[in-house]
Amino acid sequence: MFTGLIEEVGRVRWIRANDSGTQLQVTAPMIAVGLQPGESVAVNGCCLTATTIRQGYLTFDLLEETLARTNLRALRPESPINLERALAASGRLGGHFVQGHIDATARVVSYAASGADHRLEVELSPDFAHYAAPKGSVALNGVSLTIAEVRPESFVVWIIPHTHRETNFEGLRPNDLLNVEFDILAKYVERMIAS
Repeated sequence: MFTGLIEEVGRVRWIRANDSGTQLQVTAPMIAVGLQPGESVAVNGCCLTATTIRQGYLTFDLLEETLARTNLRALRPESPINLERALAASGRLGGHFVQGHIDATARVVSYAASGADHRLEVELSPDFAHYAAPKGSVALNGVSLTIAEVRPESFVVWIIPHTHRETNFEGLRPNDLLNVEFDILAKYVERMIAS
């Protein structure tokens, strides 16, 4: 379980496939301190298990399903990535409940400054449109955000200066792919109503 509050923007060191699968190694000098192999880390919002931790580098094994469902498949050396350690039971929940289970990827429609803030518009697939509600929660690349507006084929969130600076949103461009996780509460409500 995560909160959607990014602790560090790391960098991809390498991503490579070998006989046993695909591995990702990232630089994460801040969160690597005290992290143990086997612990969960949200990488662009995707819950991954740290398999090796050495000198500020974290290594993760990637499943084929993870590569197929997330924007991790598009990473290149030096790509910036949002990182968050799992929430400790005694921790404060400042964002919303984020599981690290990516529902879909979506393309950036636009990302533009508006005064000190930024307006981010993201495509919205009809398959997931029912999860998007004004003032509802969404995680984009692992960042906990509030939906400001739902449009026929997209939704809008506003990014404050701190979030713009302290996440990998700073380099966002139209058509960039974002990992999207819709609010778990909406999914449970949907299931209860269907029953």
